[in-house]
Amino acid sequence: MKKILALTVVLVATIQIQAQQKPIYLDPKAPMEERIGDALGRMTLEEKIAMVHAQSKFSSPGVPSLGIPDNWMTDGPHGIRAEVLWDEWNTAGWTNDACIAFPALTCLAATWNEDMAALYGKSIGEEARYRNKNVLLGPGVNIYRTPLNGRNFEYMGEDPLLASRMVVPYVKGVQANGVAACVKHFALNNQEIRRHEVNVNVDDRTLYEIYLPAFKAAVQEGGAWAIMGSYNRYKGQWACQNQYLLNDILRTEWGFDGVVISDWGGVNDTMQAIYNGLDMEFGTWTDGLNFGQSNAYDNYYLADPFLKLIRSGEVKEAEVDRKVRNILRLAFRTTMNPERPFGSFATEAHGDAGRKIAQEGIVLLKNTANVLPVDLKHTNKIAVIGENAIKVMTVGGGSSSLKVKYEVSPLAGIQSRVGDEAEVVYARGYVGDQLAGQDGLSTGENIADNRTPEELIVEACKVAAEADYVIFIGGLNKNPGQDCEGDDRASLGLPYGQDKLIDELAKVNKNLAVVIISGNAVAMPWVDRVPSIVQGWYLGSEAGNALASILVGDVNPSGKLPFTFPVRLQDSAAHSVGEYPGGEEETYNEGIFVGYRWVDKQKTKPLFSFGHGLSYTTFEYGKVTADKKEMTQDGKMTFHVKVKNTGSREGAEVVQLYIRDVRSSLPRPVKELKSFHKVRLAPGEEKEVAFTIDRTALAFFDDAKHEWVAEPGDFEAIIGASSTDLRGKVSFKLK
Repeated sequence: MKKILALTVVLVATIQIQAQQKPIYLDPKAPMEERIGDALGRMTLEEKIAMVHAQSKFSSPGVPSLGIPDNWMTDGPHGIRAEVLWDEWNTAGWTNDACIAFPALTCLAATWNEDMAALYGKSIGEEARYRNKNVLLGPGVNIYRTPLNGRNFEYMGEDPLLASRMVVPYVKGVQANGVAACVKHFALNNQEIRRHEVNVNVDDRTLYEIYLPAFKAAVQEGGAWAIMGSYNRYKGQWACQNQYLLNDILRTEWGFDGVVISDWGGVNDTMQAIYNGLDMEFGTWTDGLNFGQSNAYDNYYLADPFLKLIRSGEVKEAEVDRKVRNILRLAFRTTMNPERPFGSFATEAHGDAGRKIAQEGIVLLKNTANVLPVDLKHTNKIAVIGENAIKVMTVGGGSSSLKVKYEVSPLAGIQSRVGDEAEVVYARGYVGDQLAGQDGLSTGENIADNRTPEELIVEACKVAAEADYVIFIGGLNKNPGQDCEGDDRASLGLPYGQDKLIDELAKVNKNLAVVIISGNAVAMPWVDRVPSIVQGWYLGSEAGNALASILVGDVNPSGKLPFTFPVRLQDSAAHSVGEYPGGEEETYNEGIFVGYRWVDKQKTKPLFSFGHGLSYTTFEYGKVTADKKEMTQDGKMTFHVKVKNTGSREGAEVVQLYIRDVRSSLPRPVKELKSFHKVRLAPGEEKEVAFTIDRTALAFFDDAKHEWVAEPGDFEAIIGASSTDLRGKVSFKLK
């Protein structure tokens, strides 16, 4: 008995000692930095080097000896990419990786609703987590500088304040699932053509006021755990290995403690990659082991070349330690977090979320004579015309291409909603370039049509003439040279002869609604001849259902444009005074005057203004008032305006606050967006909207002082329904 008791005492003591000796890095309750230091101290040099570069197309090694899992990335930002082969872009042929496609980020920005951004981030984060990804490669927040950028559809518009406000809830929503949001592409990636060559020349004021704020908000307000560098150069250094962007601004000025990931193939030099802020290198040989040397991953700039430099003493081991610390921090926030939820995938709830976001983002651009919504009670036949009514839009477009559980086409959505209430007939109208697929992923449709453009127009006009309503659904698509990564558009105009078709349709039926599916602005030479125009975006899995709900009036449109539609390409600053597309060098001569800032400066009339969007009801704005006449440098000020729904149905209005600096020591825009609020009102209901600002809303970046300056003097607070539809203002002073 004594022996048993003695053994028990020894066993208990042993267990207690072992518990006390448990590695700190495995204790989720221990301080994060202690865990990082403990894990780092247990790693070999070879394990450290392995962590800082890829081992496959979308993964990098963990530390097997310590039980730290691999890192798995997935493309976003509109859905979770299909699984690909280890060393190839082609899909792996899984049968359980079909996701929900969410609307493109231009649509999210067009909601002007932070609650929608939070819902988006939460939903896509759940999908990424379920697929066991710990880094979502998105969202994108590069500023819309030119309407030709093939990747604009992945971004959040032309205004830094709007993009900043929308990115923060998205990031928080994703990361609540234990998945890092990797905000991209940092920075100045404002075109696709020559993206691997161009060195962007831009002054510091423009950089800080226009191109950096959304990234800063994602880091400091959203707490982003990852940032992706861009392909272009800035100040002569590639952005993925850029001292000024990554070390000086991101780390030092903003205090970023996350991981910096290269864009795939964005690293070009070992020494710069070591010292200039990069943590993880991906995709240097973009065809994996099928191209380049046989041991592609070991030959990455941060692989064997890095290891040899440390072993030779030319580079200190502290350099790899710095990178590994950031990667371990990523692991402890994601894969090593025991509280990490399990997520969910391709669910009905996610489809509902996507539809809700799409409905709030669709923009009613024009509605003369109230052609929309379609009056089903007095309609016998609806003609749907256009290729985009039937074309798959989730496949293609570059890295945002998706394998989806389902995609409801606009035609199918309209047919489903209308049901037996009216006859729905379809005519092609035009034929565009057909996309067979991308990365081994097929669209699954055959919509080839060998008829001539003339034959298609004749058929479309005949069908349109016999209908009560005509809904034309066209625009752009995800083919190369349109809304697609890797290249820019050739022109602002619609492709495939759509302008002529729209003109002919307008002649045969006055009840014509034109729906543009695109992530970019397009020219509309027929704008005065068409009574109703809708900007439909790329709406994801629920595209057709969301669009149909707007067209028939089940949902009142409330989206507002996140960028300006110019009449001509020359009305865009980048094409008027800026350099585009540049060669090895490109200078942003327009400076801070991007989008509506340029419109105001030049006093030109846009096709459709930034912030513009109509409703099936009407809103009346009251007088703008301020809570005081003067604001101190360390104080705040609140502006009030009453908004009333003067129509017959419920609706939501985006009330926009712009600030004007009446007199400044430096040139400033006529006005700048500084806040907004989406208010929902029942018929006859009135609500007061309040905006509170501080000196940051009045400041500009003084690049000579390298600081934000708010100069005392006269200002105006301007309330608008868009950047050109201004409803009232009030003057005030900054002491």
